[in-house]
Amino acid sequence: MVPVHLAWLRVRRDVGAIGKGELYSGGGTRFNFRGFDTVVNVYGPVTLKHGVSIFPVHVAAEYRDTTSSRNTRMHECTVTVTWCVMGPMGDCLPPLQTCGEALDAADKATAKAQSVAMRELLTKGGLVPTHDADPDSSYIERGEAAARSAESYRDEQLDPKTSPERLDQIRMELRSLGMLNARVMNETGDQETLDSIGGRMYTDRTGGAQ
Repeated sequence: MVPVHLAWLRVRRDVGAIGKGELYSGGGTRFNFRGFDTVVNVYGPVTLKHGVSIFPVHVAAEYRDTTSSRNTRMHECTVTVTWCVMGPMGDCLPPLQTCGEALDAADKATAKAQSVAMRELLTKGGLVPTHDADPDSSYIERGEAAARSAESYRDEQLDPKTSPERLDQIRMELRSLGMLNARVMNETGDQETLDSIGGRMYTDRTGGAQ
């Protein structure tokens, strides 16, 4: 029976590193990542061993509806979750907050967004390393980065090899670039926004499942 801050340190010690062992390859893009299930599968038994429990104590959610060109209703959820990390003596760390965002055609957007928020809590709050090579370990002369075109995003969205997870990431990239409503020619020759194409492809590849 130890205070929560010591129990959490022991959890971090036993978790160690979680590598980015999942590979995305498609649309001319390749990258490694660590998903929600990977992180939870590591943390679950370790937190149980040290008597640490993690509870969401408050969820603030915002929603936005959009419709694809096939009249499929898409539901977007953005959450800010306040977490309680409780130790074996019943004491808690100061309240912690993380955010998550997800898009779904059915009723899973909120659950997906909360899963993203929990993954952020565990990886950021646990300072979990990946043991990847240090990106600053080699010197690369900075050049002018070429802006990515709306058509290149469209091509990646339409590529059958583009995963639902990557479609989520593309949507966040487009939002940050202010390109969600950029109109391009879709696969049938009609003008459609990148947001609509991405939502439609996500629905086609998941069937609305989480």
